[in-house]
Amino acid sequence: MLVLHGTGVSSGIAIGKAYVLHRERPEVPEYMLPQGSAEDEVGRFIAAIDAARTQLERIRDHIPKSAPPEISSIIDTHLLILHDKMICEAPVATIRTKHYNAEWALKTQSDELSAVFEQMDDPYLRSKKTDVGQVVDRILRNLLVPSNGEHEQITDALDGQIVVANDLTPADIVLLKHTRIAAFVTNLGGPISHTAILARSLEIPAIVAVHNATRAIRNGEELIVDGKLGVLIVLPEPDIIAEYHTRQRDIVSLKRELEAIKASRSETRDGTEIALCANIELPDDVKAVTKVAAHGIGLYRTEFLFMNRPDLPDEEEQFRAYAKVVKALPGKPVTIRTLDLGADKRAESTSRSVSTVTVNPALGLRAIRLCLHDTSLFRPQLRAILRASALGQVRIMIPMLSSLGETFRVLDLIEETKAELNRQGQAFDPDMPVGGMIEVPAAAVSADLFAPHLDFFSIGTNDLIQYTLAIDRVDEAVNYLYDPLHPSVLRLIATTIRAGKATGIPVAMCGEMAGDTRYTRLLLGLGLDEFSMHPSALLEIKRIVRDSSLQELKRRAQDVLDARDTAELHAIVEKMNQR
Repeated sequence: MLVLHGTGVSSGIAIGKAYVLHRERPEVPEYMLPQGSAEDEVGRFIAAIDAARTQLERIRDHIPKSAPPEISSIIDTHLLILHDKMICEAPVATIRTKHYNAEWALKTQSDELSAVFEQMDDPYLRSKKTDVGQVVDRILRNLLVPSNGEHEQITDALDGQIVVANDLTPADIVLLKHTRIAAFVTNLGGPISHTAILARSLEIPAIVAVHNATRAIRNGEELIVDGKLGVLIVLPEPDIIAEYHTRQRDIVSLKRELEAIKASRSETRDGTEIALCANIELPDDVKAVTKVAAHGIGLYRTEFLFMNRPDLPDEEEQFRAYAKVVKALPGKPVTIRTLDLGADKRAESTSRSVSTVTVNPALGLRAIRLCLHDTSLFRPQLRAILRASALGQVRIMIPMLSSLGETFRVLDLIEETKAELNRQGQAFDPDMPVGGMIEVPAAAVSADLFAPHLDFFSIGTNDLIQYTLAIDRVDEAVNYLYDPLHPSVLRLIATTIRAGKATGIPVAMCGEMAGDTRYTRLLLGLGLDEFSMHPSALLEIKRIVRDSSLQELKRRAQDVLDARDTAELHAIVEKMNQR
C-alpha cells in the first residue's frame, strides 16, 4: 500500500481503478519560414484558432442545462482568452516580422504572458496563467495535429474509474463528467484554479498537486481518493477499503442533511443569526448563490472586467455587470470590491500610468494604492457602483487599506462622485455603506482607528495570513508555514472583531478561512458576524452554525487566544469541532 498526498480541491471519497492519462504538452518545433511563405503560415495559425473556437463552443453547447453555471462561464473564459489580441494577433505579427513558424510564434508569446502572471502576488490571479496555458495548448495541438476531433475524445470507457493525469483543462472536466468518472488526480494544479472550481461544482472528488502521480500509479491499480483531506491511497488493504466505504455512506447522509436545511435560518442554537454570504467573480455566478439560498454576496471581485483585454471597461460596461447581479438578488446585500489589480497584475491598458519595474509586487502599487495613484481607473468604477446602488442593497468594499490617509482620500472621492451624480440627475443610494477589507496587518492592529470612519469590516484572510507570516502559500519551499491558527493571525482577527463591535459596525470574513469547516466554531466564538465563501461551502457551514452554542464557543475561543503552546491551541480547536 502506498499513500500519496496532494491538495484536496473537491470533497468526497472515490474508490476505483486507475486510468492513467498520458498526454504531455506538445513538443514545439522552431524553424524559420521559407521566403514568401509567411501569409500561408498566418493562414495555418488562424485555422488553428478557428478549430479551437469550434471545439470549445461544441463543448459548451453540450453542457446540460441542469449543470452548475460555473461550467459555462469557465468555458466562456477560455473563449475570451482565445479572442484576446495577445493570443490571436500578437503571434501573427511575429510570424510576419520575424518569420517564425506559427507554433514557435505562439509559444514565444505564451512564455511572455506566463512570466507576467508569474509575477502576480495574488495567488488567485496568478493561478489564471493556467487558463492561458490550457488555451495555448489547445491551439498548439491543432497546429501540430490538424483537428479531426479525435484529441477531444478521451475515452468512453471510464465509468467509475479514477483518472490520473499530469493536468486537466476545464474542457477535459466537462468531457470526463459525461463519462461518469469517479474522481481525478493530477500532478499539477492548485485549489483556486478553474479545474478545481469545476470539480467542486460538479461534485467530482479531486486531488491536485500530487507530484509524479502519473509515474507512481499504473493503469488498473485500485485507488482511494479522499478529496477533502487530499489523501490518495494506492493498492489499499481490504480493511482500509471497508473503512472508506463507510465514509462514503456518511457523505451521502450529510448531503441529504444539507439539502434539508437549505431554507432554514442560519442561526446558532441560542438564537444568534449569522449571515452566510457567497463570493463571486462573474455575473453568472449569481445562479450558484441563489441555489444555496445565501444571505447575499459578501465579495464580488471586479478584476475580471479589466483582465485579458487591451482597453479599460468604461462606466457603462461596469454598471451593466454590477446591475445584473444586484437585480438578480432583490432585497439581498451585494458587496462590490473595488479594483484589486496592481502594477504587477494589471490590465494591459493601465500600463501607460504605471512603471513595469517592481522589486516586490506583493508590497507594491496595487489595489487601492493603484486606484488612488491613477484615479482615471477609480472614478468610473465609483460612478458605476454608486449608480448600481439605486437598484438594491449595494455595499462598496475597499481592498488593502493600510492607513487612515488612504481611507479619507477614498471617502472624499466617493463624496465627490456623489455630488457629480447629483448634478447630473443620476440616481444612487446616498447612504450606500462603505467598508474596508482588513488584509494588511497594520490595518488589523489599528482597526479601532479605522472603525469610526467605515460602515463595516471584511477580513481577507488569504493575504492577512501571508503578510503576517511573511510567506507565499503557493511557494512549495515555505507553504508549510501557512497556518490560519498561528497565534499572531488569530490575535489580529480577534483585534479586528473587537474593534468592530466596540464601534458598532459588523465584521465579516471573505477569505478562504471563512469557508473552511475546521475554523467555523472558532470564528463564531471570536464574534464573527458574517461569513462569505464559495457557494459550494455554504450549506456545510450553515449546518455547523445551527449546531453551535455561541456562549459556550466564546469561552473556548478565549482559551484559544490564551494558549501559549501551539499544540495546546490546536487541541482546543479540535475539541471545539467535536461537538
